[in-house]
Amino acid sequence: MIPGGGQPNMQQLLQQAQKMQQDLQRAQEELANTEVDGQAGGGLVKATVTGSGELRALKIDPKAVDPEDTETLADLIVAAVQAANENAQALQQQKLGPLAQGLGSGSGIPGLPF
Repeated sequence: MIPGGGQPNMQQLLQQAQKMQQDLQRAQEELANTEVDGQAGGGLVKATVTGSGELRALKIDPKAVDPEDTETLADLIVAAVQAANENAQALQQQKLGPLAQGLGSGSGIPGLPF
């Protein structure tokens, strides 16, 4: 290390990287435990996913069930799951975005997904 602070302190950089990795893991765990909803057909079909995108629940209003038109019901289910996943992605950006920016793109630090 050059006196006067010319070179970064490697120990300090490693500590910062470890803290960011811990923060990222904590945020990912929080996302996995947070549920997000999406709906379609004016609320006839509701899907619940985790912040990490795992489908947890699907609620279908009986009014959406027409034995003669299962295709519409399938479309409503797909749309509700897609809406829930879009909400989950927005939550991911909110939780993980600041951490990713803190790491910078292409950090080159092993174990970090950026």
